[in-house]
Amino acid sequence: MSFGSRAAAAMQAYGPACIGIDPHANLLEQWGLGDDVDGLERFAATCVEAFAGRVAFVKPQSAFFERFGARGVAVLERTVADLRHTGTLVVLDVKRGDIDSTARAYADAYLDEDAPMAVDAITVSPFLGFGSLTPFFEVAELNDAGVFVLALTSNADGHEVQHARRGDTTVAGDVLARLRALNGDARPMGPFGAVVGATIGDADWDLDINGPLLVPGFGAQGGTVADIRRLFGSVLDHVIPSTSRQVLAAGPDVAALRASAASVNAELVGS
Repeated sequence: MSFGSRAAAAMQAYGPACIGIDPHANLLEQWGLGDDVDGLERFAATCVEAFAGRVAFVKPQSAFFERFGARGVAVLERTVADLRHTGTLVVLDVKRGDIDSTARAYADAYLDEDAPMAVDAITVSPFLGFGSLTPFFEVAELNDAGVFVLALTSNADGHEVQHARRGDTTVAGDVLARLRALNGDARPMGPFGAVVGATIGDADWDLDINGPLLVPGFGAQGGTVADIRRLFGSVLDHVIPSTSRQVLAAGPDVAALRASAASVNAELVGS
């Protein structure tokens, strides 16, 4: 099955929420864990126990594992494998972007199904030029994986680049249009998605790219169900709201984490 098909099926089965796995230092402390590899391992194992096979998507933030060096990356690799064995789709937040052979190497590292760190989808940055992402799209297509391209991000400074004019459109508008063309008429949706923040404010964007829309900024960052309804309107069935702190604050109790994730999904489905 293509990533678009798997994503649609997972959303139907579990709800649309994507739960971030962000083991930053403050959260490790909040969970009573050390800011070290042992703490990281316990955090990751708890998240796997809580979310594997119970939510549609999880989104590990690679940087919070990489900061511990090779041992941290090994924890990430095991976490990804443990989650994927249960059918939960893993979107690895790496925001990679490069050119030529380097982009191909990144794509092979994460999107080739035979790679040690193979995931279902990754985040990438288009700001070296949209054409620089071609290797990611090619490898993803060969492996039925997905790619989420930064378009309208939730950080306060994103508009400096994303709202800049490019001819008769904006940089973000051009990214969205190119994704729309890549996805074509795929059903139930294409495999190539956009990252669009729940806190972007302005609803005057054509967000119908016939692909999944990964929506950070929901929950603790201030984005609400009302914001999602207003921004995404007719494409709500393609929206994957992403939250981490709102759910992870319930840890380290596994039952509380599960209940928090279920509450988020219930709130979203009820919208």
